Amino acid sequence: MAGDWQETKIIDVVQINTAAYSTNEKWEYVNYLDTSNITNGQIAEIQLISDMNILPSRARRKVKAGDIVYSTVRPNQKHYGIIKEPKDNMLVSTGFAVLRGKNQISYTKFLYYFLIQNHIVEKLQTIAEHSTSAYPSIRPSDIESLKLKLPPFAEQQAIAHILGTLDDKIELNRKMNKTLEEMARAIFKSWFVDFDPLHAKAAVRRDHPNWTNAQVSRAALPNLSPEIAELFPDALEDSDLGEIPKGWAVETVGNICEFAYGKALKADQRQPGRVLVMGSNGQVGTHNEALVKGPGIVVGRKGNPGIVTWVNSNFFPIDTTFYVVPKRLEYPLTFLLYALENLNLASLGADSAVPGLNRNIAYRSQLIIPDNKILKAFEIYATTTHNRQGMSEKEIHDLTALRDTLLPKLISGELRIKD
Repeated sequence: MAGDWQETKIIDVVQINTAAYSTNEKWEYVNYLDTSNITNGQIAEIQLISDMNILPSRARRKVKAGDIVYSTVRPNQKHYGIIKEPKDNMLVSTGFAVLRGKNQISYTKFLYYFLIQNHIVEKLQTIAEHSTSAYPSIRPSDIESLKLKLPPFAEQQAIAHILGTLDDKIELNRKMNKTLEEMARAIFKSWFVDFDPLHAKAAVRRDHPNWTNAQVSRAALPNLSPEIAELFPDALEDSDLGEIPKGWAVETVGNICEFAYGKALKADQRQPGRVLVMGSNGQVGTHNEALVKGPGIVVGRKGNPGIVTWVNSNFFPIDTTFYVVPKRLEYPLTFLLYALENLNLASLGADSAVPGLNRNIAYRSQLIIPDNKILKAFEIYATTTHNRQGMSEKEIHDLTALRDTLLPKLISGELRIKD
C-alpha cells in the first residue's frame, strides 16, 4: 500500500442518518424510494405520494445529491446506490442507511465503491445473519466501524471517475435497450391489438371507395413503407374474438406453439460460464452449458407464473419455467413474445400457496394471427431490434466484468491510477 494512503474508519468521513423528516414540515407530497425499488445502483421506481395520509411510517430519511443509500436489511440483496439527482421532497425508507460525507478529505463516490465491494457486502451480511432482528439486518454502527485506506482526494476522484464512467455506460445501454423494447411493444400493439393501420385505411377507403389499395395505403399510412402499408386490410370481419382484420385468423396457443418444460439446475450444480440460467422471473445465474439454443422465450411456470421473458442468447431454463417452441415456421418467436405478453398469462396462475401456470389452460387461450406477409414484416423489424439489444447486452456484460475486475484493485491500491 502506498505511503500516501491514510487508514481510517467510515465514521471518520461520513455522517449517517442525520436528516430526518418530520410531519411538522407539512409537505404537500413526497417522492419516496423504498429498498425494494433499487438494486445495484439501479433505481426501478420512485413513488410519488400526493396523499400524505398514506405516507408509510418508514418514509423518514431525507436525501440530497451525492448521498449514499445502503440497505441495512439483508445487505446481500444489494439494495444500494448514489442519489445523483434527487427529486423535490425526496425521502427514503428507514430500511436504508443514508451516508453523507462530512469533510473534504473523502469523496463520496469513492466511498460508495468501497462499500459495494463483494467482500464488504459479504462481511455485512455475516453480521446481519447473527442479528436478533426479525430479518437479517445491520446497524449503522456496523457500517461506521468499517476500516478503509483513503488515497489523496484527487486520486479518490480519479478512481471514482473510472468506475463511474463504466457504470454510466452500462446504465446508458440499459436505458437504450428499454427504449428499443418499448418501441417494439408499441408497434405490436398498434398493428395487432389496436389495428391502427386498418382503421386508418378504412377511413380513407370510406372517402375514396374507388381508389386502389396502393392509393389508400399511401394516403392513410404515409409513415410506413408502401410495401408494408399495402399488406394491411381496410375492413373487419367477425370471429370468435369479435371483429378482426379481414383475412386474419384466430388460433389457440396450443395450436401454434408448445410450452416445453425447463430442467432442474440447482445453484450448486452450475458451472462457471456465460450461458444464462433463466428462472420464472428472469435471469437467476449463469452456467457453462445451454439447454436451449437462443434466441428464445421463457414463460414462468411456478413462483412467477405467466411472466414472459425474451432471451437473446443460448440459455438454460430451470424447472420453474416453460420455454416456447413454435409448431410452424411461419409463427416467428418475435411475434409470439408480444402475443403471449398481451394474453396476461399471469392471470391464469393457479390460486395456491405456490402459484403455478397450467399449460393446458394456457393452450386454450386464443390469439389473433395476421397474414403471413405482415408477420414476416414484423419479424424483420423485431429481429433487428433484438439484435441491437443483444449487442448492447454483450457490451453490458463485458463492461460489468471489467468494472468488477478493476473495482477491488483500484479501491485497495493494488492498481494505481498512474500505472
